[in-house]
This record gives sequence, structure tokens and C-alpha cells, in this order.
Amino acid sequence: MKTVNHWIGGKTVEGASGNYGPVTDPATGEVTTQVALASAEEVDAAVQVATEAFQSWGQSSLAARTKVLFAYRALLDANRDAIAELITAEHGKVHSDALGEVARGLEIVELACGITTQLKGELSTSVSNRVDVSSIRQPLGVVAGITPFNFPAMVPMWMFPLAVACGNTFILKPSEKDPSAANKLAELASEAGLPAGVLNVVHGDKVAVDALLAHPGIAAVSFVGSTPIARHIHTTASANGKRVQALGGAKNHMLVLPDADLDAAADAAVSAAYGSAGERCMAISAVVAVGSIADELVEKIRERAEKIKIGPGNDPTSEMGPLITAAHRDKVASYVKGAADQGADVVLDGTGFTVDGFEKGHWIGLSLLDNVKTDSDAYRDEIFGPVLCVLRAETYEEGVALINASPFGNGTAIFTRDGGAARRFQLEIQAGMVGVNVPIPVPVGYHSFGGWKDSLFGDHHIYGNDGIHFYTRGKVVTTRWPDPSEAPVGIDLGFPRNH
Repeated sequence: MKTVNHWIGGKTVEGASGNYGPVTDPATGEVTTQVALASAEEVDAAVQVATEAFQSWGQSSLAARTKVLFAYRALLDANRDAIAELITAEHGKVHSDALGEVARGLEIVELACGITTQLKGELSTSVSNRVDVSSIRQPLGVVAGITPFNFPAMVPMWMFPLAVACGNTFILKPSEKDPSAANKLAELASEAGLPAGVLNVVHGDKVAVDALLAHPGIAAVSFVGSTPIARHIHTTASANGKRVQALGGAKNHMLVLPDADLDAAADAAVSAAYGSAGERCMAISAVVAVGSIADELVEKIRERAEKIKIGPGNDPTSEMGPLITAAHRDKVASYVKGAADQGADVVLDGTGFTVDGFEKGHWIGLSLLDNVKTDSDAYRDEIFGPVLCVLRAETYEEGVALINASPFGNGTAIFTRDGGAARRFQLEIQAGMVGVNVPIPVPVGYHSFGGWKDSLFGDHHIYGNDGIHFYTRGKVVTTRWPDPSEAPVGIDLGFPRNH
């Protein structure tokens, strides 16, 4: 059986703990690979390697860093298909979706290629007599990233390209459910000329995570995952003196006003709710239909959802693949099975779905729940699967109040032709990312990604300017040089004068 080992110091390092985790092909249900699970001692060894590498990489020129990043961008572009195939084999998402993930990750690499302009400091001359003040940003040291299973290439690329561009060294702990893409990213970085030890990949479970959070040699931790784990990461790492950005879960709403183009809204709802089998934190999982359009909108969504072709991710005709594990599939199904008892109308029930010839795969069909109540489990919890809830509101104000009452505030969207309503919505809604007639408002690489409330723990969003600030710290330098024509002024114990 294939084994995925660690990548430390620019080379493959076999696991030494003796512990391994299974990696499953979600389409077949078969265990195809095992992944080494690191001990605390192995994590420490990786930190030591990264610490040593920082001594030179942190002092390297911006020209040297960007040369590597430009070469890395070219290699990633040339290997898009190979990376996407690894994602499909271990995550299950269809190939086109996997390619899209790689493309969005490349945006951050491209941002990192322009780090020379992003790291420019500020200078104020003559703030006093021959006194200048400058502000500069410097790297933190060794930083770590803990990433989820749903985007095994994109989310790591949200982190380490900017971190290393800023002069840090990086330790990546990817999900043990689909680890191979992370190793491929690291191997390509080495091929591009990234020095050994600058980017390291340590696989593992909670043991490895806790070791990273506690290690005194790590200056900062980035995390993307569920809200309970994000809260734990933030609390634990902060208590250990680390800078933390921890992105949590979501319950993203789409408000559809009576004047909206219902065909466009239905298309968007299906794409945003069921794409990547609903396994993404920016999925639309709740549609709030305002006024009399609810019945028509639900019917349009149902018509489209019934036509979605579900099958193996490597089948070019498949539009949606399986879920990551059988246990997750069963959990998602439990929300659908319990929805009717909690007052919802089950318009589509995707539980019990299978694919001929792949009966042991982690399959589930598309589910659509109407008249969902805000106190039901299907609404309150982040299901992370292809289940769309429809709620109803009489007015715009009622719909906004419903959305703002959610403990999550990751992303949200409004569908309307009314510019005034859209403007009110983007100002009044309590969420970090807002779409206007855009169902999944994931920002481009040069704007930052992040939510509000229980969707973000820490002060910085990820990538964009926030990401650059997270991976650097500011320093202010005040300088005074005597004029060559003047004699030494001697000692002056008075407070420095600014005028």
C-alpha cells in the first residue's frame, strides 16, 4: 500500500511514530493509501529544521524570494492536472472542481510574486531637525498552517506562499484525510528553488496539532476548519503566545427579493449549495425567500437539482462527487431524515442514493428542505453536505433580521434588481463577505477572505493585505544624523523637541 510520508528539510522523511491513518477513495470506499501520523518529537524536529532555514531565508533579498515564486507559479500551472487528480482521488470532487481549486490557489501565489510592492515601508523626513522616521515590516520566524480536507490544495496556498514571500519559514499540517496534494505542492516548491527547510509538511492528527500549538518555536498559526476547532486553536495558541488567525464554520444565507430574476437565483442556489457536494465553508446552505416568490423559487431549484449528475470525480460527465467519508455521509443524511419531524417539508431526499458499480462509495444525493424553522437542527448546524434549507420571510427587514440572528457571519448574498436594497444589505448585514447577485462571494487574491462572529477567531482575515500583515510585524525607526558642517552638540538631557 502507498504511504504518504512527511516532507521536511526539502526531502521525504519517513514517519517514525509507527502510527498511520487510512486514506480512502470516496468513490469506491476502498482504503488506497496510508499516511504517517507525526509524534510531538517529529513535529519538534520539523520546527528545528524550519528554525535553521529561517536564519538565511529571513535575511534573503526580495529579488531572491520572488525569483523562486515566479518559477513556482510556472510549475503549478504546468502541473494543474496532476494536482487536481490527487485531489479527486482522495477528496472525491469532480476534476473540473479540483482544477478550479488549483486556479484559486494560484491567485495567492501570483499575489506573493508581487510581494516587493506589498512590503514597501513608509518614510517621513524631517519630522524634527534632521530627524527621519520610517516604518518597516519584518518576518515573524517559523509559522504554521493547519488546513481542512475540503480544499487540500487551495487553502494551503492561501497560507504558505505569502508566509514565505514575507521571509518566514512554514510548517504545513494538512488534513490526514487527503494528504497527497500537500506533498505535491511542497515538492514543486523545492523544484522551483525554494531552499530546504523553508516549506515543510508534517502529517498527523490531534497529536501533531497540539504539538504545533504548544511549541515555543512557532510564532504564528493559521487555521481553517470548523468553529469548535477554530475556537480551540485560537484559545490554545494564543495562550502559548502565538499570533492566530482561525477561520471557522458557516451557515451562509442567500436572500432572494421578490424583484429578483428567479431563474438566475435558482441557478445560483443550486451551484452554491451543491457544488463540491456542499463541502465548502462558502456554500449557500440557507435560502431566505421574501414574499410571494417562495413557492416558484423552490420549484425552480427542485427542477434543476434533479438534473445534477452524481458520479465518480474522474468521470468527465459527473457534476458532483461523493462525500469524503462514510461517517460524514451518514451524519449529513441524519439531518435530512430528521427534518420532517422538526417541521420542514422534504422536497428532495438524497439519502439512500448510490451509483451503479460504486455501491461502496460515500454517496448521497441532493436534498432540498422547505419551510425550515430557525430552531431546527438542519438550520442551526453547519451540515457541510448537499442539503439546502429554504426559509421564508414576509419582508426585506424580516429576512435581514433572520440572517443577522445567526451566530455565523462568514458569507452571504442578496439577489435583487433593486440597487437601493442591495446597498442597504451590504451595509446592514453582519457578515464578512457579501455577494450582490453573486452566490459565493469568495474574494480574489488581493482582497482578504474572512468572516465575522463565530466564523473567525483572531484579528486578521486570510490572504490579501490582512495575510501580509499577519505574517509580518511592524517596526518604526527614528533616525537623526548630525549635519557634517556642525560640530558635536554635546549632551542634552532635555526632552526631544519636535519643532
